[in-house]
Amino acid sequence: MLQPKIVSTLKTYDLGQARADVLAGITVAMVAIPLSLAIAIASGATPAQGLVTAIVAGFLISALGGSRVQIGGPTGAFIVVVAGVIAAHGYDGLVAATFMAGVILVLAGVFRAGNLVALVPEAVVNGFTIGIAAIIASSQIKDLMGITIAHEPARFLEKLPALWAARATLDPAALLIGLATMALIIILRKAVPRWPGLIVAVSLTSALALLLPGVETIGSRFGALPDRLPMPALPAFTWARMQELLPSAFVIAFLAGIESLLSAMVADRMVPGAKHRPNAEVLAQGIANIGSSLLGGLPATGAIARTATNVRAGGRTPVAGLVHALVVLLVMMLAAPLAGHLAMPALAGLLILTAWNMAEPHKWRGYMSAPWPDRLLLLLTFVLTVVVDLTVAIGTGVALGLLLRFLRRNQPVPDFDPRSQ
Repeated sequence: MLQPKIVSTLKTYDLGQARADVLAGITVAMVAIPLSLAIAIASGATPAQGLVTAIVAGFLISALGGSRVQIGGPTGAFIVVVAGVIAAHGYDGLVAATFMAGVILVLAGVFRAGNLVALVPEAVVNGFTIGIAAIIASSQIKDLMGITIAHEPARFLEKLPALWAARATLDPAALLIGLATMALIIILRKAVPRWPGLIVAVSLTSALALLLPGVETIGSRFGALPDRLPMPALPAFTWARMQELLPSAFVIAFLAGIESLLSAMVADRMVPGAKHRPNAEVLAQGIANIGSSLLGGLPATGAIARTATNVRAGGRTPVAGLVHALVVLLVMMLAAPLAGHLAMPALAGLLILTAWNMAEPHKWRGYMSAPWPDRLLLLLTFVLTVVVDLTVAIGTGVALGLLLRFLRRNQPVPDFDPRSQ
């Protein structure tokens, strides 16, 4: 079924649920703002492009999607892909690839491809997720420590020696802000889990950074943030350009589809009686990525951490996601100058914790008790993600995983256990 979930949920909507959805939407927005800024910066884009993605894609995913509680926007899983596309094809190439990925997802939704997520081996998903987490964490060491380096290598194995060679430039003030942010986020999560701990922690430590000399902020690196959405514009296409960008578009579409459906599956387990519509969700992801690209935004998908925050805050219908997008828009319009004071080490600390949560180390022992072919597949996908690139890792992992599934065709297939945060 391709009918958006909002159509069926509004049939029994009442004032009590509206109140809960509004409060949940505001809470999620306070989580989404610092994450969107940090993810965009780590991807090689501008912070404004992260906010545009959260607003436009977040609204469309909630309005048209097949999940009651899915929250969409830029996610950590895309950092590696986005940075690679920008480095190879420029930001205009990323926008065009995102538009193409949106078209691919729309076609996938129309032709009912959403059910095919069950064919992707869990070991592959876990392997490239841990690999992405390692790359994200390594990319934030420079800003966390305030290290000055003329050219930071993009590849993981080259980046670490370069950072070590530049260790003498470490800024103690920046490191203090970064570590304090991480500590405060962890404390707030445990002490007051219903608070929007991310924005509270980043705001408090950024205020402290104003008292310390030399700590870089969003404003000092990128200038003032815009206070309105840009006008829509169609990406420039030529036949040669489309052929060049097609592999990147397929990777973006694959990640968006997988991440959104995993997030929807997690949400179903958190909300009693909930059942998402996978093909409607994939269709909505496609429209959202087309919409984001038209306004110069980043690739978007359902965000597991923000969706879980929405559920815990009381959101039970897509209205909460609509409110979340509108609140981000209001903050952009009314408080853009304040966002410019957020400290770069604070955002780096936030992303390192995000990477840690993505990797889910509490599940590693379980991974190691899996059958040896699954362990080998996970390890191979992880290594290829870190050492080669995500495209090779996904292609190789899925191909070997499907071969493994064929060889086990007479064995019962266990239930897929999607990641959660």
